Amino acid sequence: MRFYEYEAKALLRKQGIPLPKQGLGRSAAEAGSIACETGFPVVLKSQVLTGGRMKAGGIKFAASQREAEAATADILTLQINNQTPRGVLVEARVPIEAECYLGVTYDTLAKAPVAIFSTRGGINIEEVAQETPEKVAKAPFSALLPFSDYIVKQLVSSLGVTGRDLGALTSILCRLAQAFLVYDLTLAEINPLGRLADGSFVALDAHVDMEDEAIYRQGAILDELGMEKVRQTKQATPFELAAAEIDSSDHRGVAGRMVEFEGSLGLIIGGGGASLTAFDAITRRGGKPANYCEIGGNPSVSKVTRLTKLLLSKPGVEKIAVIMNVVNNTRVDLVARGIIKGVIEAGRDPAQTIAVFRIPGAWEEEGFRILDKYGVFHLDRTSSIDQAAQQALERTQ
Repeated sequence: MRFYEYEAKALLRKQGIPLPKQGLGRSAAEAGSIACETGFPVVLKSQVLTGGRMKAGGIKFAASQREAEAATADILTLQINNQTPRGVLVEARVPIEAECYLGVTYDTLAKAPVAIFSTRGGINIEEVAQETPEKVAKAPFSALLPFSDYIVKQLVSSLGVTGRDLGALTSILCRLAQAFLVYDLTLAEINPLGRLADGSFVALDAHVDMEDEAIYRQGAILDELGMEKVRQTKQATPFELAAAEIDSSDHRGVAGRMVEFEGSLGLIIGGGGASLTAFDAITRRGGKPANYCEIGGNPSVSKVTRLTKLLLSKPGVEKIAVIMNVVNNTRVDLVARGIIKGVIEAGRDPAQTIAVFRIPGAWEEEGFRILDKYGVFHLDRTSSIDQAAQQALERTQ
């Protein structure tokens, strides 16, 4: 779950990380009042869950109350990437002498959290790593053993930082890493962290993402920050809400995390990287998915049946593709039973409706026997997800 900037900074404030004086305005008058309390000049930032705010006109500056109110009125009516601002963050505009980058995320290759530091802040860290890799340093650390400040101090000093700056930056990055661990975050980022003329540092922008599976464990901090526990960047459609109801009606497995699109090929695809791989393989070949929908964790037959019927009730959907990676936590036969039952109850012929079924894994022999009984085309593990996507498109033409 992604935090708005004002929520991310509220979390950082709890960790003792220095921030400019600020407040959230939900109207032009409220933002003008906050600006007067903060002191001019101020920066006004649209609160949306997307990037590109500066280019889109979602960040403005003001030197008076009138300017602040006028800028806020403009920002609040400006959609950025189809998102309407929740409010405007009003911050004191401080004079910056230098900027740097601090971040903590999870390194899937190292299988550990990793702290990242760069002497170049204010731009995308991926660009910095590509263009000037010598200005980026990172260090993995344990999520199980007690956290050591020494790891961070070595990291920061490796880029030539010494003296007072070394102590200050080590302290801030350590607090960021501790927040990452305590609050089950997947990303904690300050970009840029600004150094003022007096040598102090302030977090000028912050990004925080929380692991979805930890949301209910972290209920106390979310309540304290006034955050909802379910968040989407766009309002859910009735179709998506119906899928969510199916998923929540039965605790067994996942079958219903749905995103609706305008295409004609219905998708029931495995969660995580496999689902993204399948979706990308279909769209790359010119396919037009009707939806994105994850399935996994051994959902019940009834749950899969209801999901299949919902998908086939979407206008324009004539065929569906069922694609997953090799699975050991989901029974192939149960998914096959649920999908065929759903197709039949929707008044369709499984052989004509299921373009491809590619789920190899646990109980696959029984699953394939069921599919053969109804004449459903299926692939085993010798065929890749990419090949399954190709077959799906060829069989829908």
